[in-house]
Amino acid sequence: MKWLPIIFLLSLTLPVVSQEKKWTPPPAIELSKLIGTNNELAEKKVKASWGEKGLKTGKQKWIEATTLVVGVLSDEPVSAVKDDGTLIGELTRLNDDGLYVLAKDIGNFQDVSYQLKTASGKKIGDGKIKIEHYTAPPESFRKEGIPEGALHPHRWKDSKVFPNTDREFLVYVPKQYDGSKPASLLVFQDGLRHADRDLVGGLRTPTVMDHLIASGEMPVTIGIFINPGRLADQSAGAKPKNRSLEYDGLGPDYATFLLEEIIPFVTKEHDLKLSDQPADWAIAGGSSGCAAAWTAAWERPDRFGKVLGWVGTFTDIRGANVYPSWIRKTERKPIRAALLGERNDIDNQFGSWPLANKQMEAALKFMDYNYHYWWGDGFHGSRHAAVMLPEMLRWLWAD
Repeated sequence: MKWLPIIFLLSLTLPVVSQEKKWTPPPAIELSKLIGTNNELAEKKVKASWGEKGLKTGKQKWIEATTLVVGVLSDEPVSAVKDDGTLIGELTRLNDDGLYVLAKDIGNFQDVSYQLKTASGKKIGDGKIKIEHYTAPPESFRKEGIPEGALHPHRWKDSKVFPNTDREFLVYVPKQYDGSKPASLLVFQDGLRHADRDLVGGLRTPTVMDHLIASGEMPVTIGIFINPGRLADQSAGAKPKNRSLEYDGLGPDYATFLLEEIIPFVTKEHDLKLSDQPADWAIAGGSSGCAAAWTAAWERPDRFGKVLGWVGTFTDIRGANVYPSWIRKTERKPIRAALLGERNDIDNQFGSWPLANKQMEAALKFMDYNYHYWWGDGFHGSRHAAVMLPEMLRWLWAD
């Protein structure tokens, strides 16, 4: 009995060792080279990622760059077939236990569903493939010797334009700003994710700005990265319900919100001097955030003289589909626009995003706007915009 307290005390000092094993994805590109040349090693690498239980489901897949790897256990040969009947490839049997694996570069810009079918026609698995792969530009990464701007967090709960909303935003102040002369301004919708310096596949906008300001390809520019508003009944971190009203809606409200609430607060809080020239003020965003950026400039070209946007929602959600017509019928406004469209963007009940952006491009050309439209084969999202951001910002700020 005398030993019991001692044993108890010793047990409290023992470290807790986690038994959880971190999952590692199969090396798809490496497997594509091993299969057929070293099936034994390929088998080991597949099993190191996927256990037997998972392989029995027929749902094990991984994508690395543009290479797809799928694995399944089967008693007979297996094929991977798109839902339209197109063959993706025949799986290779790697061992006597019926482990079948396909590792193949199937090309970029794929958005398809597939099935795994046996030689007898039995479906033993399925999945969905979405591939949109780009190589990130060097400006997306921090580099020694490039001064980093500071990011200051804020929260705004006192809006009069959008009452009962709560939102976060970040203010970027470049290292080179010293107040000796007025700075330019760049406002980003859906701001926090676009301000994340470490988000894989993200825009990493502050880092891009660091590079371009340091190289002189962009002026010393203050950044405001602002999120749409959550409603009062929403919990922190919830998807903002006020986003569509703020971003897709027409009229001056969003511009007024920025000009009368957010920007005055930022300049006062951080003792900033901003240029009073519209050509020094840019506003940016993707999807509905792009529509918001255009609306702000359209309503207040006396303040926002530049627009940067991608996969713009110029469709009939809250009326932004009218812009191609309005552009054609309205005296040209002093707006310089850098825009990016995707040929495989959304097509649904609200309209066709590729068609809507083609109509915007045609209208801007017809009215001789100062614009540039880039086009890609990607989907709805920010992946292409992330690699195009340095080029688009260079063009937007070029003389």
